[in-house]
Amino acid sequence: MSTTPLITPELVAIDLTLSDRDAVTRTLVDLLHAAGRVTDPEGFMADVRAREAQMATGMPGGIGLPHARSAHVVAPSLAVAKVPGGVDFGAPDGPATLVFLIAAPAEGDGDHLKILAALARRLVHESFRTSLLQAPDAGTVADIITREVVLS
Repeated sequence: MSTTPLITPELVAIDLTLSDRDAVTRTLVDLLHAAGRVTDPEGFMADVRAREAQMATGMPGGIGLPHARSAHVVAPSLAVAKVPGGVDFGAPDGPATLVFLIAAPAEGDGDHLKILAALARRLVHESFRTSLLQAPDAGTVADIITREVVLS
């Protein structure tokens, strides 16, 4: 894994009022692009859409987990959106209020799987999800994830 932090406050969108999966994902792609972690937002968005078309990435507990390996990603990254109104990511129990976009370089073999596994291990805990939903700002969300999501 690179020395670039997985997540920083500028990769967190708080209180999005979008109800469309594509629009939420696009917001996160734009944050990654603005932070210099994605070179071509259109290209990366197409890669994420292609992955999403294979299988819905909604998880129980109000979680959306879009992810892709892409030639347009510079460093393994995680962008997060809090969507109080919920957005449909195809989870069996309804809309997602937390959306995590995992971006991994195409050549980074297991990077995205390590991130996905580490995140999934935390997301099964309601206390972790609640702490993110109750976090007052982007800095707090980034801090919680940095502390809790440990890549082994």
